[in-house]
Order: sequence, then structure tokens, then C-alpha cells
Amino acid sequence: MATAVPVERDAVARACPGVRGIDVIAVGVGPALAAASTASALTAAALGGEPYGLVVSAGIAGGFQPGAPVGSLVVADEIVAADLGAETEDGFLPVTELGFGTVRHQPPADLVRRVAEAAGARTGAVLTVSTVTGTAARAATLGKRHPTALAEAMEGFGVAEAAAAHNVPVLEIRAISNPVGPRDRAAWRIGDALAALTEGFGKLAPVLESWDRHDS
Repeated sequence: MATAVPVERDAVARACPGVRGIDVIAVGVGPALAAASTASALTAAALGGEPYGLVVSAGIAGGFQPGAPVGSLVVADEIVAADLGAETEDGFLPVTELGFGTVRHQPPADLVRRVAEAAGARTGAVLTVSTVTGTAARAATLGKRHPTALAEAMEGFGVAEAAAAHNVPVLEIRAISNPVGPRDRAAWRIGDALAALTEGFGKLAPVLESWDRHDS
């Protein structure tokens, strides 16, 4: 089984030298570019006769407190487009309530459990946003709207949409670099988060290599 790992940084590449069947692809920032880059890789692999069996979106994220402290790892049990929809006088409406599209993807539950156990990670929803949260008010709004959310990032839903279009299962793993809330660059711990991602991903090779979607 070949696995594509879209990342924004090289932490996963450092963690996986020599691991059989894993390709690391830097997809860029934001859901649109992530979707386009992932779709291009999946299409090329399929046309080449060697389709991927799993896509893993990996990178850093903001963590909803106190559930996901800085330096912890989160594995998504849901990948949610948190701001895809419409603002109305009565509040936010997800695109599904407008009658089209989707706003969430669910990774394989057994794989989420096995990966979380291997990496010592927490499980919960990971939100995909186009605008990073920078205020306490927005953090509270998102937390109320998505009570199981542990993390906020900018790529996972785009990766998941591309994977779904190719009927390939998806997984999202995030290392927490900062709290979700008021924007405070002094509180960011990007280096620590990348180190945690590298360490966690280094424990996953046996899980990723042995997992078979048809056994789920």
C-alpha cells in the first residue's frame, strides 16, 4: 500500500527516511492549494497504475484549550470545514444547510484509534479554516459550534476532499504549536510542535504499513 503524506513542512520527511511506500508531498497553505496539490498527486499515481491506498494530512495547528495543549498531538476523528457556508442574521449556516456540498469527512475509526495509541495522541475533530482564529470571541464561537474540536488548521479539509474524489481514505495528524484564541506570536512554539510531529510520526510506520482498508 502506498501512502501520500501532504505536509506544509519537512517534519514528516525527516521522520520517515527509508519507510517503505510513503511519499511526502508539500502541498502549501490553505484548503484550495492543499486540495489541488493532493488531487494532482493522486491523479498522477492512478494514471501511472500505482494508486495510493491512504492519504495523511500532517502538520502543525492551533489547539483548543484545555483539550489540546501546546506540544500535544491530535488525530482527527472528523475533518471539518468550519467556515464553509453563509453568515445570516440568525448566525452561521454550513453549506450543507444551504442544500449542497459537504462540510465533514470521517477517517477510518480503527485507523484513528491505532494511530492515536501508537503516537500517544488525542482524538477529536480538527477544523479547517481559511482565516486563522485570532480572537477569544471567535475561539469561543467555534468551540460552541464544534464542541468536539481539538485543533484548527488550514489544509485538512482540502486534502480530504481530494482523497474522497479518488475514493482514498484520509487521516489527519496535527501537532499543536499555539492556543486557538488571541493572536500572540510570542506564545507560538512551532519548533516544539514540529519536534513532536516528527517523534510521533516516527512511531507510525508499523501501523501505516500493516493497515488494510479492506479489513475495516
